[in-house]
Amino acid sequence: MARRTTSSSTGGSPGPRNRTPQPLPRRRRTFGDFVKAFGAFVALLALLVGVPGALVTVGWPLPHGTPSLDWLQQEITVGTFIHVLTVIVWLAWAQFTACVLVEMKAALSGVGLPNRVPGAGASQLLARQLVAALLLVGAAAASFTPGLSQLGQSPEGNRHGSVAAAQQTPGTLFDQQREQAAAGAAAVAEQAADAAAQAASPADGGSSARHGDTKYYRIQPPEGRHHDSLWEIAQRHLGDGRRYKEIYELNKDRTQPDGSKLSEASLIRPGWIMEMPGDAHGGELVEMPEAKPGIPEQVQQQIHDYAKTGDHQQAGGQRGATGRQGEQGDRDTTHFRVPQQRAGGDQGQDSDRASSGETAPDTRDGRGEPSASEESGSSFGLPEALLGAPLLAAGLLGALGRRRRQALWQSALGAVGGRRGMEPPVPTGAAADAQDALLVGADPEGVRLLDLSLRGLAAALAAESRPLPTVYAAWLGGNGDLHLQLAQPAGKPPTPWQLGQDQTFWMLARADAERYEEVDTAAPYPGLVSLGTMDDSRLLLNLEAVPGIVSLSGSAADRAGVFASVAAELATNGWSDRMTITLVGFGEDLTPLAPNRLRHLDDIEALVETMEAETRQRRGALGAAGHDSVLTGRTGPAQHTRWAPHLVLLAAEPSPVDALKLAELAADAGRLGIGYLVGTESGELPGAAWEMEVTREGKLLAPLLGLELDAQMLPVAQQRAVVELFVEADPEGGPDGPTDSPPFLVDISEQGRPAVYARLVGPYEIIGLETPEGERSPLLHEALALLLLHREGVHPRVLSSALWPRGVTDDVRDALVERLRGWLGDDPDGTPRLGSDATGRLTLAKSVVSDLDVLRSLYHEATQGKGVDSRVVRGRLLTDALVLVRGPLLADRPEGRYGWLTHEIIDAQLPLLVADIGLALSAFHLEKDRAEKAIEALNASMNSAPADERLWNELLRATHATGDEDKVKLLAADLVSRSGARGLPPRTEALLDELLPAWRSGTAAVG
Repeated sequence: MARRTTSSSTGGSPGPRNRTPQPLPRRRRTFGDFVKAFGAFVALLALLVGVPGALVTVGWPLPHGTPSLDWLQQEITVGTFIHVLTVIVWLAWAQFTACVLVEMKAALSGVGLPNRVPGAGASQLLARQLVAALLLVGAAAASFTPGLSQLGQSPEGNRHGSVAAAQQTPGTLFDQQREQAAAGAAAVAEQAADAAAQAASPADGGSSARHGDTKYYRIQPPEGRHHDSLWEIAQRHLGDGRRYKEIYELNKDRTQPDGSKLSEASLIRPGWIMEMPGDAHGGELVEMPEAKPGIPEQVQQQIHDYAKTGDHQQAGGQRGATGRQGEQGDRDTTHFRVPQQRAGGDQGQDSDRASSGETAPDTRDGRGEPSASEESGSSFGLPEALLGAPLLAAGLLGALGRRRRQALWQSALGAVGGRRGMEPPVPTGAAADAQDALLVGADPEGVRLLDLSLRGLAAALAAESRPLPTVYAAWLGGNGDLHLQLAQPAGKPPTPWQLGQDQTFWMLARADAERYEEVDTAAPYPGLVSLGTMDDSRLLLNLEAVPGIVSLSGSAADRAGVFASVAAELATNGWSDRMTITLVGFGEDLTPLAPNRLRHLDDIEALVETMEAETRQRRGALGAAGHDSVLTGRTGPAQHTRWAPHLVLLAAEPSPVDALKLAELAADAGRLGIGYLVGTESGELPGAAWEMEVTREGKLLAPLLGLELDAQMLPVAQQRAVVELFVEADPEGGPDGPTDSPPFLVDISEQGRPAVYARLVGPYEIIGLETPEGERSPLLHEALALLLLHREGVHPRVLSSALWPRGVTDDVRDALVERLRGWLGDDPDGTPRLGSDATGRLTLAKSVVSDLDVLRSLYHEATQGKGVDSRVVRGRLLTDALVLVRGPLLADRPEGRYGWLTHEIIDAQLPLLVADIGLALSAFHLEKDRAEKAIEALNASMNSAPADERLWNELLRATHATGDEDKVKLLAADLVSRSGARGLPPRTEALLDELLPAWRSGTAAVG
């Protein structure tokens, strides 16, 4: 394939790259410019010199001695107000001076945008206008930002300029919009006109007349989900995406119409001009000087002007190993922006949770960040990686609870290995620490609101017949607000969503999200996954929407931590319906977390083969369905049956050949709902749309995206601990599954009467203790209930997280523990009834007992103890156990409290235990043909376990034993009506066929 020669030593016709650079003509200065400059100089002199001079005459406003409490009792005078006002003015002057210095540095250096001074929006805007006016008559003004064109306009007008928009937040959006490209073009329009006039003059010699065979391409704004990249341009116009490097070399470091430069192959912007190799072809190309019909005159002038920036290697050839750092000022490449937070955000609803000085401000970022004092407590240390990942922790905790419930039901129904008991194994060691960290760090409410918000948005857009917009990222603010960062403006969002800080942000306040209800719609953005935090906001990147590969560089261990975190959250999150996650190159096998979602492949060859087949299949499916992308296929009748994402996590660096294959596959992946996250040692991958790096300090850097996050990671030690939790909970995981023996047995004889007895099954009641003071009673009761349900011990941070979900300081927590210890008192031998084990976990003495402990002990003794050899003892123990069941667990708990119960499986254990007791007592009575007694025991158990299939089946047998066929028919009809559209379970149908062969017609007649 022919390639264009670029060497300047040849005698052929030189292309634009080889010409001597010609500076752009400068605008002539007018008298008004000099007046503005003089006015700006006077204003700066007055503000920078005059203000401090005036303040000096007032005197030093701060005290000259050490502060004391006596000052608080002194009279407030006029002098006091003057001193306070003086301090405020000094601070404002210092902030404005910093803004002037920042703007001066950016203007004089001529590269990059000025840095943002925190909290200095209006001050920095004023400083920018004054500095711009002052430098307008100097040489530096020629290289100043296009924001100069806004000089003299109102602040409202300035907000719409590209420079002003960039100053609002730490970065600018990846997808530069049409408005920004137009602003850059307008800023250089006058220069381009002059340059075009010079280009047409004979003074250029033959240089401008001889580049007619040179083609140019103008980067277009994004359309739909598609964004231009050098790879795609090379694919369209050169026939091979791998030739993107030729385009890059032709245009590297050349000044673009908006004043910035191409310095990375992965970064191009709408409105930029690209010189193309001589063999480029395609209708979108422009050959100069012949103008293509339909090309605006302004664009033609920009291309003419760009053609003059030939020999750009003078700057690029001198860059060494430190070139990347030196380029930062030239790039203006920050694309992701942290959303602006609303003032006075969500204050939470925990004011009623504490009493008499026990409340404290939040000490964690959102849900998961521990306070500094918590981090320093060596005896209370927990894995910080899980503490600081609230969405990941909530997903893991929810999936772990579902796995344990599944194990309980399968064990109870004898589906795996026969009856194995009710008690799941108690984690120990690192697994116990991991479980505690999940309990402390999890934010299930945040996950629920995120899911409701996204589905509600999808439903609202579908109701308006509007497509889902492409979302690159979601930001969860510290106040609970949700910000969606769109790939491009998508109009006004549906209510209650609002436009955010600009047209590319849709925002939903937490208060509005809390009013959302469940909707039957598919998850619109299942590829969102947490990457870390930045400026008090948590970033969720939509891997499914990235137009190409996301590369991740860094050390192997650090990369593995990020990959594991991404895989674990995608596998267990609560805002996705279905997805496939393919893992390649992981050190730890994470598939036990979600066997239905996670798939592990051995090598890259198998991955490439798999993805080639799936890419072809998805392209065909989209074409057959008439959809242009998976987003349009997630609404309408087919939303629940197709368009599930497939996310590929490749931790091992691919070979150059495999990397090219993956790049080709990823070129159209965003449209197909496939995302690629690929690890690399070198940091460079062909076709990588976004490049990220994880550092040894735990930072996730993406300079071209404007990201510097505190990375969310799951190190190897935590991976193993989390996987151990899931493996132990697996009903098929081996003999160490649920056990028959409860973790705590009590003496059920008269001699074993406890000192403190708490009734938890039914209304909460405590016997043996004085009721504490009214303000402190709710917290102490809740803390005691948590300890009673965890006889193995409760970590202090788990206790504080349960009682104060939004965080509390260590001294408040410790004060509560001391009150609880004093309330419970000591045993007769002087041993405190509330103690600590070797790991620092809080434990209760054996003299503190709950009715749930007694219930478990009675059933264990009846079925595995004395009741095995004595029928009389067994009947008495089972009857006593059933009498203890007075209702559901903590039946009268106040609304808004005991939220930690959502993490427990006691709500599944207790009904199963009560059902087991009822079944055992029913069998006891049926042995002596006492069917009525058996029915009475089963009905009593159904009050707590109404959905247990075993109880209904046993009730059918007991009713059949009475010999009353009409009662059996009525019971069968009741069962059929309860089953609804789902129908009866197969075991129940088989039993009815045995006991009542004509039940199908009979129940219909009864109905």
